[in-house]
Amino acid sequence: MNGIHDMGGMHGYGPVDPSDDSPFHADWERRVFALVLAASAHLRSNLDQGRFQLETLPPEEYLRGYFERWYARLLEQSVAAGLLDTSARAAIERGERPVAPARDHEPVPAAAFLHVAATGSPVTRESTRAPIFVPGDAVRARNLHPATHTRLPGYVRGHIGTVVAHHGVHVFPDSNAKLLGEDPQHLYGVRFTATSLWGDGASDRDTVTLDLFEPYLEPAP
Repeated sequence: MNGIHDMGGMHGYGPVDPSDDSPFHADWERRVFALVLAASAHLRSNLDQGRFQLETLPPEEYLRGYFERWYARLLEQSVAAGLLDTSARAAIERGERPVAPARDHEPVPAAAFLHVAATGSPVTRESTRAPIFVPGDAVRARNLHPATHTRLPGYVRGHIGTVVAHHGVHVFPDSNAKLLGEDPQHLYGVRFTATSLWGDGASDRDTVTLDLFEPYLEPAP
Protein backbone atom coordinates (compact mmCIF):
# COMPACT_ATOMS: atom_id res chain seq x y z
CA MET A 1 0.00 0.00 0.00
CA ASN A 2 1.32 3.45 -0.91
CA GLY A 3 0.62 5.79 1.98
CA ILE A 4 1.98 8.21 4.55
CA HIS A 5 3.56 5.33 6.50
CA ASP A 6 6.04 4.63 3.66
CA MET A 7 8.18 7.72 4.28
CA GLY A 8 11.63 6.14 3.90
CA GLY A 9 13.92 8.27 1.77
CA MET A 10 11.63 11.30 1.94
CA HIS A 11 12.61 14.84 2.87
CA GLY A 12 11.10 17.05 5.54
CA TYR A 13 10.76 14.77 8.57
CA GLY A 14 13.92 15.88 10.37
CA PRO A 15 17.02 13.98 11.46
CA VAL A 16 17.04 10.77 13.48
CA ASP A 17 18.49 11.34 16.95
CA PRO A 18 20.50 8.19 17.79
CA SER A 19 21.18 9.42 21.33
CA ASP A 20 17.47 9.12 22.27
CA ASP A 21 17.20 5.37 22.85
CA SER A 22 14.28 5.39 25.30
CA PRO A 23 11.31 3.37 23.97
CA PHE A 24 8.85 5.45 26.02
CA HIS A 25 8.63 9.17 26.70
CA ALA A 26 5.53 9.23 28.91
CA ASP A 27 3.80 6.83 31.30
CA TRP A 28 0.71 6.58 29.08
CA GLU A 29 2.89 5.16 26.28
CA ARG A 30 3.92 2.30 28.55
CA ARG A 31 0.26 1.64 29.33
CA VAL A 32 -0.72 1.57 25.65
CA PHE A 33 2.12 -0.84 24.89
CA ALA A 34 1.02 -3.13 27.74
CA LEU A 35 -2.65 -2.95 26.73
CA VAL A 36 -1.86 -3.91 23.13
CA LEU A 37 0.16 -6.94 24.21
CA ALA A 38 -2.36 -7.99 26.86
CA ALA A 39 -5.26 -7.73 24.41
CA SER A 40 -3.44 -9.37 21.49
CA ALA A 41 -4.76 -12.86 22.27
CA HIS A 42 -8.35 -11.61 21.86
CA LEU A 43 -8.07 -9.09 19.03
CA ARG A 44 -8.55 -11.60 16.17
CA SER A 45 -5.64 -10.03 14.33
CA ASN A 46 -2.07 -10.99 13.49
CA LEU A 47 1.01 -8.77 13.42
CA ASP A 48 0.84 -8.07 9.70
CA GLN A 49 -2.87 -7.34 9.70
CA GLY A 50 -2.25 -4.98 12.61
CA ARG A 51 0.41 -3.14 10.62
CA PHE A 52 -1.99 -2.83 7.69
CA GLN A 53 -4.62 -1.37 10.02
CA LEU A 54 -2.10 1.29 11.06
CA GLU A 55 -1.37 2.06 7.41
CA THR A 56 -5.06 2.69 6.69
CA LEU A 57 -5.37 5.39 9.36
CA PRO A 58 -5.97 8.89 7.93
CA PRO A 59 -2.61 10.67 7.41
CA GLU A 60 -3.32 13.32 10.04
CA GLU A 61 -4.05 10.59 12.60
CA TYR A 62 -1.07 8.47 11.59
CA LEU A 63 1.32 11.40 12.02
CA ARG A 64 0.12 12.28 15.53
CA GLY A 65 2.76 9.96 16.98
CA TYR A 66 3.84 6.35 17.34
CA PHE A 67 1.82 5.32 20.38
CA GLU A 68 -1.05 7.63 19.44
CA ARG A 69 -1.63 5.50 16.36
CA TRP A 70 -1.18 2.30 18.38
CA TYR A 71 -3.97 3.55 20.64
CA ALA A 72 -6.24 4.45 17.71
CA ARG A 73 -5.72 0.99 16.24
CA LEU A 74 -6.38 -0.68 19.61
CA LEU A 75 -9.79 0.98 19.83
CA GLU A 76 -10.68 -0.16 16.29
CA GLN A 77 -9.54 -3.72 16.96
CA SER A 78 -11.29 -3.90 20.33
CA VAL A 79 -14.64 -2.97 18.79
CA ALA A 80 -14.15 -5.45 15.93
CA ALA A 81 -13.28 -8.24 18.39
CA GLY A 82 -16.18 -7.48 20.74
CA LEU A 83 -13.98 -6.34 23.62
CA LEU A 84 -15.71 -2.96 23.40
CA ASP A 85 -18.99 -1.90 21.87
CA THR A 86 -19.52 1.39 20.09
CA SER A 87 -20.99 3.09 23.16
CA ALA A 88 -17.96 2.09 25.25
CA ARG A 89 -15.65 3.44 22.57
CA ALA A 90 -17.59 6.70 22.43
CA ALA A 91 -17.26 7.03 26.22
CA ILE A 92 -13.50 6.52 25.99
CA GLU A 93 -13.22 9.18 23.31
CA ARG A 94 -15.14 11.58 25.59
CA GLY A 95 -12.67 10.85 28.38
CA GLU A 96 -15.20 8.87 30.42
CA ARG A 97 -14.85 5.45 32.02
CA PRO A 98 -16.63 2.97 29.73
CA VAL A 99 -18.96 0.15 30.67
CA ALA A 100 -17.42 -2.83 28.89
CA PRO A 101 -19.68 -5.51 27.38
CA ALA A 102 -19.98 -8.87 29.12
CA ARG A 103 -16.74 -10.82 28.77
CA ASP A 104 -16.91 -14.22 27.08
CA HIS A 105 -13.20 -14.99 27.38
CA GLU A 106 -10.60 -15.44 30.07
CA PRO A 107 -8.00 -12.73 30.73
CA VAL A 108 -4.44 -13.37 29.61
CA PRO A 109 -2.36 -14.76 32.52
CA ALA A 110 0.43 -12.45 33.65
CA ALA A 111 3.07 -15.11 32.94
CA ALA A 112 1.87 -15.46 29.33
CA PHE A 113 1.92 -11.69 28.89
CA LEU A 114 5.49 -11.44 30.18
CA HIS A 115 6.58 -14.28 27.87
CA VAL A 116 5.13 -12.56 24.80
CA ALA A 117 6.65 -9.23 25.83
CA ALA A 118 10.09 -10.83 26.23
CA THR A 119 10.18 -13.19 23.24
CA GLY A 120 7.59 -12.10 20.69
CA SER A 121 6.12 -14.63 18.25
CA PRO A 122 8.56 -16.47 15.98
CA VAL A 123 7.89 -16.04 12.25
CA THR A 124 10.52 -18.43 10.88
CA ARG A 125 9.19 -21.48 9.07
CA GLU A 126 10.49 -24.67 7.46
CA SER A 127 10.40 -25.16 3.68
CA THR A 128 11.67 -27.71 1.19
CA ARG A 129 11.74 -25.11 -1.59
CA ALA A 130 15.27 -23.98 -2.47
CA PRO A 131 16.05 -20.25 -2.54
CA ILE A 132 16.22 -18.63 -5.97
CA PHE A 133 19.02 -16.23 -5.02
CA VAL A 134 22.35 -16.59 -3.21
CA PRO A 135 24.72 -13.99 -1.73
CA GLY A 136 26.51 -12.13 -4.49
CA ASP A 137 23.55 -12.16 -6.91
CA ALA A 138 22.48 -8.87 -8.47
CA VAL A 139 18.72 -8.38 -8.07
CA ARG A 140 16.17 -5.74 -8.91
CA ALA A 141 13.41 -4.80 -6.50
CA ARG A 142 10.20 -5.27 -8.46
CA ASN A 143 8.04 -2.23 -9.17
CA LEU A 144 5.03 -3.41 -7.17
CA HIS A 145 2.22 -1.20 -5.90
CA PRO A 146 -0.25 -3.40 -4.00
CA ALA A 147 -3.31 -1.78 -2.45
CA THR A 148 -2.74 -3.78 0.73
CA HIS A 149 0.15 -4.37 3.14
CA THR A 150 3.68 -4.93 1.86
CA ARG A 151 7.16 -4.74 3.37
CA LEU A 152 8.70 -3.52 0.10
CA PRO A 153 9.57 0.18 0.58
CA GLY A 154 8.64 2.50 -2.24
CA TYR A 155 12.09 4.07 -2.50
CA VAL A 156 13.80 0.82 -3.58
CA ARG A 157 11.25 -0.34 -6.17
CA GLY A 158 12.87 -0.66 -9.57
CA HIS A 159 16.42 -0.31 -8.19
CA ILE A 160 19.26 -2.84 -8.39
CA GLY A 161 21.06 -4.18 -5.34
CA THR A 162 23.21 -7.12 -4.28
CA VAL A 163 22.14 -10.06 -2.13
CA VAL A 164 24.41 -10.15 0.92
CA ALA A 165 22.58 -12.68 3.12
CA HIS A 166 19.92 -15.38 3.12
CA HIS A 167 17.82 -15.34 6.31
CA GLY A 168 15.85 -18.53 5.75
CA VAL A 169 12.08 -18.80 5.31
CA HIS A 170 9.59 -16.54 7.09
CA VAL A 171 5.87 -15.80 7.17
CA PHE A 172 5.06 -13.63 4.13
CA PRO A 173 3.48 -10.40 5.45
CA ASP A 174 1.65 -9.54 2.23
CA SER A 175 -0.44 -12.72 2.45
CA ASN A 176 -0.71 -12.88 6.23
CA ALA A 177 -2.06 -9.32 6.45
CA LYS A 178 -5.02 -10.32 4.25
CA LEU A 179 -5.69 -13.48 6.30
CA LEU A 180 -4.87 -15.59 3.24
CA GLY A 181 -2.40 -17.81 5.08
CA GLU A 182 1.25 -17.53 6.00
CA ASP A 183 2.62 -18.42 2.51
CA PRO A 184 6.23 -18.75 3.82
CA GLN A 185 8.87 -17.15 1.59
CA HIS A 186 12.66 -16.90 1.50
CA LEU A 187 14.03 -13.68 2.99
CA TYR A 188 17.25 -11.98 1.85
CA GLY A 189 19.45 -9.13 2.95
CA VAL A 190 19.89 -6.88 -0.10
CA ARG A 191 22.38 -4.01 -0.19
CA PHE A 192 21.79 -0.91 -2.31
CA THR A 193 24.27 1.90 -2.86
CA ALA A 194 23.03 5.33 -1.87
CA THR A 195 23.83 6.67 -5.33
CA SER A 196 21.71 3.98 -6.98
CA LEU A 197 18.75 5.07 -4.85
CA TRP A 198 19.17 8.85 -4.74
CA GLY A 199 21.53 9.75 -7.56
CA ASP A 200 24.86 11.52 -7.72
CA GLY A 201 23.97 13.86 -4.85
CA ALA A 202 24.20 10.97 -2.39
CA SER A 203 27.45 9.84 -0.80
CA ASP A 204 29.24 7.16 -2.80
CA ARG A 205 30.44 5.68 0.52
CA ASP A 206 26.96 4.96 1.88
CA THR A 207 24.80 1.88 1.43
CA VAL A 208 21.37 0.75 2.63
CA THR A 209 20.71 -2.93 3.41
CA LEU A 210 17.11 -4.14 3.53
CA ASP A 211 15.55 -7.50 4.32
CA LEU A 212 13.38 -8.30 1.30
CA PHE A 213 11.20 -11.31 0.52
CA GLU A 214 11.75 -13.38 -2.60
CA PRO A 215 8.51 -12.29 -4.36
CA TYR A 216 9.78 -8.69 -4.18
CA LEU A 217 12.88 -9.51 -6.24
CA GLU A 218 13.83 -10.47 -9.78
CA PRO A 219 17.23 -11.19 -11.35
CA ALA A 220 18.97 -8.02 -12.49
CA PRO A 221 19.92 -7.93 -16.18
